[in-house]
Amino acid sequence: MRKFGLIGYPLGHSFSKKYFTAKFEKEGIKGCQFDLYEIPKIGDFEAIIRENPELEGMAVTIPYKQEVMPFLDQLDPACEVIGAVNCIKIQKGKLTGFNTDYIGFKHSLELWIGSQKPNALVLGTGGASKAVKQALKDLGIEFLSVSRTSAYDQITYEQLEKDPSYLKKYPLLINCTPLGTFPKTEGMPAIPSDQLADRHLVYDLVYNPAETTLMKAVLNAGGKAKNGRDMLELQAEAAWKIWNE
Repeated sequence: MRKFGLIGYPLGHSFSKKYFTAKFEKEGIKGCQFDLYEIPKIGDFEAIIRENPELEGMAVTIPYKQEVMPFLDQLDPACEVIGAVNCIKIQKGKLTGFNTDYIGFKHSLELWIGSQKPNALVLGTGGASKAVKQALKDLGIEFLSVSRTSAYDQITYEQLEKDPSYLKKYPLLINCTPLGTFPKTEGMPAIPSDQLADRHLVYDLVYNPAETTLMKAVLNAGGKAKNGRDMLELQAEAAWKIWNE
């Protein structure tokens, strides 16, 4: 049996198991299974690898896209630039990290906005945001990070609230936080909803629910909104390709 799986915490909202189980059935892929490995700390990752010698590939989700990196034998060059891993290939006992979030997001955003290059506010600074920012760089889209703390090339939500010029200059909002994910669907990043207008677009990496509170806020202001469903599908297919190369 060829085994694949996902590590993260928590995994109640997992897309991967349902996607790959359906893929195996639909495409007649025999002798494969995809399991969830919900681990409360990254140190448990080594035991999973040790106790499951049949594992050939792992997907990685919140909060371990950066924490898993020291446990790997090597990284795809793109991962070293991005600074996060969401896909691991296991071959002859060697673990190699890849980032398919980058592939999925870049292709998905291009399909949505076409040749437009609106300036973007990247909400959140976790592992997913690193892939998003690299994709924006490669697409030639100017961006600014927003977090709870200020840093170089990064503003706070408080600054965003106080200075309306940010939302005017950066009409594309990209939510890289888990806020709004089922079951806590009422959550959303602390952006000033009263400053939203019909020029705004939001790409929410959250896919469950299909329409998040943040998406509704932008739609109610006359803007456009998209969730992260097809990004996940694109990154999952990229992972499958890596595991089978």
